[in-house]
Amino acid sequence: MIALKRDYSPQPDLSHASERIDLACAFRWTVRFGFHEGVANHFSLAVNEDGTQFLMNPNLRHFSRISASEMLLLDANDSATMEHPDAPDPTAWGLHGSIHRHCPHARCVMHLHPVYSTVLASLADSNLPPIDQTSVSFYQRYVIDEEYGGLAFENEGERCAAQLSDPKNKVMIMGNHGLMVIGKDVADTFNRLFYFERAAENYIKALWTAKPLRVMSAEIAEKTALEQESYPEFAEKHFEELKAILDEEEPSYRL
Repeated sequence: MIALKRDYSPQPDLSHASERIDLACAFRWTVRFGFHEGVANHFSLAVNEDGTQFLMNPNLRHFSRISASEMLLLDANDSATMEHPDAPDPTAWGLHGSIHRHCPHARCVMHLHPVYSTVLASLADSNLPPIDQTSVSFYQRYVIDEEYGGLAFENEGERCAAQLSDPKNKVMIMGNHGLMVIGKDVADTFNRLFYFERAAENYIKALWTAKPLRVMSAEIAEKTALEQESYPEFAEKHFEELKAILDEEEPSYRL
């Protein structure tokens, strides 16, 4: 009798398939938009009701190569996470584990250091004034972290999570650090990330002119922000288009 050869190689994790595909798409487009920092930074997505179980990118994997089956499935309440052989980046665990543990409204969490948002976070005044139709989307809908305490290990992650307790604040401008964006799903969060970085770029370039800024009134800013929040299916359609482009040009993200 011929013995059958068994395959002991790791098998891809196919649980939460659609969520994995969406996250992989976001990673690939982060590279295409030039928002990434090589193998640094991290995105996560909650997959259970209370938000404590979540998908996240594997440690030290370049965003351009991340695919759906590679996402780690983690539990924010598992104190032994960093002892596992496939443990995530320790700062990713400190930051995302804390947020998913304490902020159930933060279903998706994206942390990165895109250039213009990070320039904004480096200014003594990191506020983003409502000077155009992009920046006004974030009017009074962000928080500025003024107490940077070093790399985002668990204590620093807990401190950051406490600042996102108000569901209205979906963006954290992390002083001396970078950007944190939260949302209800990948499409919602990635759309917000894209437009915040675009708004920061517009603002920084406006400052370069050294000319007075045309800042909207509080009344018009809030009215416009509300109108944009209720604009039908914008984030979903934007993300569907991003996936459609990858399906044609870079379909390996789905594997």
